[in-house]
Amino acid sequence: MTQLITWPDSGPQTVLRRTSKPIEIAAALAPLQVRYERWPVRHEVPTDSDSDTVIAAYHSEIERLNEEEGFVTVDVVSLHPSTAPDWPARARAARERFLNEHTHDDDDEVRFFVAGAGIFYLHIADEVHAMYCEKGDLLGVPKGTPHWFDMGTQPSFTAIRFFHEEDGWIGNFTGSDISSRFPDFDVFRTSFTEERAG
Repeated sequence: MTQLITWPDSGPQTVLRRTSKPIEIAAALAPLQVRYERWPVRHEVPTDSDSDTVIAAYHSEIERLNEEEGFVTVDVVSLHPSTAPDWPARARAARERFLNEHTHDDDDEVRFFVAGAGIFYLHIADEVHAMYCEKGDLLGVPKGTPHWFDMGTQPSFTAIRFFHEEDGWIGNFTGSDISSRFPDFDVFRTSFTEERAG
């Protein structure tokens, strides 16, 4: 289930906000210039679909967003558990690339989750907003916003990416260790699942 949790940037001991309601999430993120939308989930798109199939399934939503935002590049990134011998190393390398706080100078980071889940942590002013995204969620992080992303130790997601620049993802790492002080994807997901089950 999609969820937004906000903590002070001093640590996760105090929860300032917690909601799983899309309307409340959008309202909380809008003043931060963070875009949040729910798109229809196309259940007929298998998890192992190629990029062309995924983009064709969401053609109307992609065209609308491109017209509104002027994106020049749209692609699909997909990472799911595999039995390939190199899977653990590939998963670890993919995860570690995004785990530390960084910004983007020239582009927003806009992702739509077609399948699976991931968490964007947004460090804005003196707060950290953890946005747990699942299929159907679109999140747009404005350029210049310090953030990090965690897909967990067993990544499983497919996402459509939108870029204003043809160079794609270029991160500027802040050197902060703040990401190590907050629950990672696995801890967050386990805690959330346990609370929901209770």
